Amino acid sequence: MLFFIYSRKSVDTGRGESLENQVSMCRDYILRKFPDISDIDIRIYEDLGFSGKNTARPKFQRMLRDIKALRPDYVVCYRLDRISRSVSDFSRLIEELNSLGVSFLCIREEFDTSRPMGKAMMYIASVFAQLERETIAERVRDNMVLLARDGRWLGGSTPTGYRSGQETQIYLDGHTRACHMLIEEAGELDTVRLMYREFLDKRSLTGVSRSLTGAGILSRRGKPYSLPGIKDILRNPVYCTADLDAYNYFTSKGADVCFDEKRCSDYVGLIAYNKRNYRRKNAPRQAVDKWIVAIGRHRGIISGRDWVRVQEILEENVPTGAAPACTHNVYSLLSGIIYCGICGGRLFAKPRSNGHSFDYICGSKLRGGVKACPCQNLNGPGTDTAVFQALSGFAAEDTKLFVDGLRSLRIQISSEFRPFYTSAVPRTPSACGDAAASMLACLNNLLPSLSIYEKRALIRSVVYKIVWDGADLTISLSQDGDGRP
Repeated sequence: MLFFIYSRKSVDTGRGESLENQVSMCRDYILRKFPDISDIDIRIYEDLGFSGKNTARPKFQRMLRDIKALRPDYVVCYRLDRISRSVSDFSRLIEELNSLGVSFLCIREEFDTSRPMGKAMMYIASVFAQLERETIAERVRDNMVLLARDGRWLGGSTPTGYRSGQETQIYLDGHTRACHMLIEEAGELDTVRLMYREFLDKRSLTGVSRSLTGAGILSRRGKPYSLPGIKDILRNPVYCTADLDAYNYFTSKGADVCFDEKRCSDYVGLIAYNKRNYRRKNAPRQAVDKWIVAIGRHRGIISGRDWVRVQEILEENVPTGAAPACTHNVYSLLSGIIYCGICGGRLFAKPRSNGHSFDYICGSKLRGGVKACPCQNLNGPGTDTAVFQALSGFAAEDTKLFVDGLRSLRIQISSEFRPFYTSAVPRTPSACGDAAASMLACLNNLLPSLSIYEKRALIRSVVYKIVWDGADLTISLSQDGDGRP
């Protein structure tokens, strides 16, 4: 008779039943239960360091393959939860064994699926094994939540700029307890500050990546920072000070904020817990309303105002199809905002082979050539200049629209612009008069001094769509939708 023995242990702590003990007890049980069988062949499968929450274990999977190939008489284990703590996984295994004519023996609970009662009792026991696992997990989560409200660092990979340190707390009853907190790593924090500054200036993850690469700055692993890695750092509230701006942001998002307005501080940082759903595969990031946000025991380095602004820009950059595609190159102003009047697709910037200029080309034409779309290419620098000059002229007709666009960039405007920040500014050419002329003069002085990122953001805040039909450009402003050639 052929027997397969399976043993599993999550952590080799030296406590509980070791893999060797499990195998030894299973072997002794087989010899006692089948004393008259002289030809007994036993094969061993052991998994050390694997949880029973699923069946993704190397030796277990190998055993399943061998079961199909060799058709043993029995699969034997020490306890039911050594196989799995999931009812569904366990049920699938038993059904598969039954279909192959293989019986299952559990020596601790003495279940034998070769008998109907043993099979029924085994299913019942598997339900309680899963209940035990879920109950333990729930207790751990509840305990973590209580610790989180105290602002402790609960372990795991520390964020860039910090390492884990330990401090001892003395309680009123005289007991002491060690807890962990974040300790600053000055060099890494300088990199984090640079990331936030560059992103607020360039409004682009790629722009930040280029700045880091140009400065020769590498991650902890000695590699360039990836775009997802940069984004995770920019979204992490651990760098944000626990000030009123941060408090208002998280309360407006519905997060469980564990401090009130009186405890707001411009010095200490935040700790956010429950950011990921570890019950699901790959632990996806959860919405902010599921977070627990508490005041940490470390210093915050980014003001709440700047941190919130970074989140707003990141949300604006998420492609929805309704807004223009985000542009991450460093030379074009209009890529993704110009539409082809022939096929309706977007035009994108494509550098010329000489590397000294670029053209706007229809996306359909880029993918399928002139057969897909015969739209004429646009000279990139010339188009950018013409559109920007046209927008400067439109400012005389729509003063408030352009002021709102500038204000959305949070650019420091000179005193001449302050009168235009009121809602009473007229919008029609006939009503503007001297105000329009003054505004246009101010704009003409300011616009050339803007960086390409600021110009691009201003255009996207003012322009709804630009259409190129092969002969003319038609510009539609955000608030009117009427085409202006």
